[in-house]
Amino acid sequence: MTTSFSCRAVLRGALALLSMSALEAHAGGPPAAPKAPANPLMPAFNQPIAFSKATKADVQQATTLAIANTKTALTAIYSVPAGKRTFANTMLPLDAMSDNFGSVAGPISILFNASPDSAVRNQAERSLALISKYGNELELDEKLYRAVKDYSKTKEAMALTGPRKKFLTETVDEYERNGFALTPEKRQELQKLNDKIADLSLAFGANIAKDRSFLLVSEADMKGLPDDYVKSRPREGAMYRINVDGPSYTTFMKYAESEPMRKQLYTLYNNRAAEANLPVLKQLLIERQKKAQLLGYKTYAAYQTSSRMVKNPETVWAFETKLVDRVKVKSQQDLDELLAVKRAYLKDVNVKTIAPWETSFYSNLLMQNKYQVDAEKVKEYFEVNHVVDGLFNTTQQLFALKFNEVKNPSVWHKDARMFEVQRDGKLIGRFYIDLYPRDNKYTHAACFGVQSGRATAKGYQLPTAVLLCNFNAPTAGKPALMSHSQVVTFFHEFGHVMHNLLTTAELSAQSGTSVKRDFVEAPSQILENWAWNYDALKTFAKHYQTGEVLPKPLYDKMWTARNVGSGLAASQQILYGTLDMTLHDRFDPNGTETTTDVLKKLQNQITPFAYLDGTNMQAAFGHLTGYGAGYYGYMWSKVYAEDMFSVFEKNGIMDSKTGLRYRDYILAKGGTDEEYTLVKNFLGREPNQDAFFKSLGL
Repeated sequence: MTTSFSCRAVLRGALALLSMSALEAHAGGPPAAPKAPANPLMPAFNQPIAFSKATKADVQQATTLAIANTKTALTAIYSVPAGKRTFANTMLPLDAMSDNFGSVAGPISILFNASPDSAVRNQAERSLALISKYGNELELDEKLYRAVKDYSKTKEAMALTGPRKKFLTETVDEYERNGFALTPEKRQELQKLNDKIADLSLAFGANIAKDRSFLLVSEADMKGLPDDYVKSRPREGAMYRINVDGPSYTTFMKYAESEPMRKQLYTLYNNRAAEANLPVLKQLLIERQKKAQLLGYKTYAAYQTSSRMVKNPETVWAFETKLVDRVKVKSQQDLDELLAVKRAYLKDVNVKTIAPWETSFYSNLLMQNKYQVDAEKVKEYFEVNHVVDGLFNTTQQLFALKFNEVKNPSVWHKDARMFEVQRDGKLIGRFYIDLYPRDNKYTHAACFGVQSGRATAKGYQLPTAVLLCNFNAPTAGKPALMSHSQVVTFFHEFGHVMHNLLTTAELSAQSGTSVKRDFVEAPSQILENWAWNYDALKTFAKHYQTGEVLPKPLYDKMWTARNVGSGLAASQQILYGTLDMTLHDRFDPNGTETTTDVLKKLQNQITPFAYLDGTNMQAAFGHLTGYGAGYYGYMWSKVYAEDMFSVFEKNGIMDSKTGLRYRDYILAKGGTDEEYTLVKNFLGREPNQDAFFKSLGL
């Protein structure tokens, strides 16, 4: 479920803008910036980024140039005489400048998260910190605010309609929400707070990426694990090394018969980066609280939700409470099923509890024994290249697209692949995929938007997105096979790619995934449904040795078992959302209660699994930086995703009319209209929660 998406508003949210373009003026905008020396991270208009050529010096130079070019663009905006301001000489250049400033952050963020070169990676981290700090300065630039405010009072501005009116209104609101109601002295204080928050957020993510925890286990402790997993483990003498990356951890927890080793690995996994990050998280919460109160909000959650679909924390709390109540019965049913399996396995009718490090193991036995679904057998039908082809064919057919792989692309690592996307024979965007885990790489699965689509004087700027994943790598004599849950994750993240690439928005600020944070997951969540549909699956789910299509009886068992554990899974998501909201709305970071105390209390309240003393899951919960007071959005947006999917269920999941309607009404629109309005227009009715609760098996 982990997702990062096109972050695009450095100007209105420090280091949120990670889009990319050459710095050129929109029609009627400021003069073009001085021509920069050739830099692989700053290609000519609509040319691909030369990732493989980027050195530490290039990263450094690109950062310096981005700041210098932004200052040039600022001067042009400032210099428009009073009374002469128009959308063309103020708002379009502002959008272009904001986009261009992110032109460096986009590719640099990929190098930070995926480059195998430590010198490049370390410089990328330093550069992102600099870019973020300069973005914080821009957020509080008095002259820029005055330019926008002056324009907003003109007759032309008052007559604006549609996306342009929305852009102006939101820009002014965001400025005032972010400090322009403050005195100059208080704004300086706010800038320092923003800088601290940016530094702490970067450190939090870097500490998670640097964690090298592993467990050494004996051959006897490897009992139950698949042969290819055992063969692929690094050895230290007679011992096997089990890392805490996603595939390594989840496979061990699912199959290892040794309960003590599973408990040890669970403890290790839930203490990743704890020593470094617990104090970082505490300080981050302190600085965020200071920021919110300086801006006139009671809590950071109140500040964050004020510009989102929910509008306030009270709506989130009501939503989470309703979810807890609806999910409780299903969670208990799920737990009872697992307890029955555990009692049978241990031959002990008195077993009354399940520990969190036992859930995967007993869930797997439940799937095998009661539902006859063997995850290892299922994996044999999901060879990674077949899945890639299937995903691509599905989305190409749904949205009338064509993907072409670029031969010998300039990429950051040999595993990365590059594709061009065509619509009606015309190039409309690019995306990259980098599927396997390695040292010093981002540890989850996520889509990074590195360039926004937008209208320019040179034509439409091609959007670009990167998909960084951590799926099972191929082993000697065996290709890369994906679990079905990984297939679902792959489809999910590709939903973000499509949202980025199919944009037709005029402005970068409204392009692709530039929607409210609590809606951004909906276009990725809806695509998960195709990974569960047999008509879609049978086109690519083929046995890696025999080529046999996934048998319908096996699929039927998978479908029957789809909602096995859905209550437990939902309760875990509710825990994450509630933990995030509690830390930002009902917690005093300066008090005696710790973030671990909060975690313990909530885990014991919300999930059926008792908190294990000595664990600190929150230290590696990366969403606490990117999604601060926003993780509830996963479940909130799923309500809209499932409601929209109900139209495909009714019309046929590969129905081209519905696919194109969804493409044009939701994906292409980006943030050009209110999200609720977009969904309502697509549905042809008011949205509701019926399909959402049905999807959970409730």
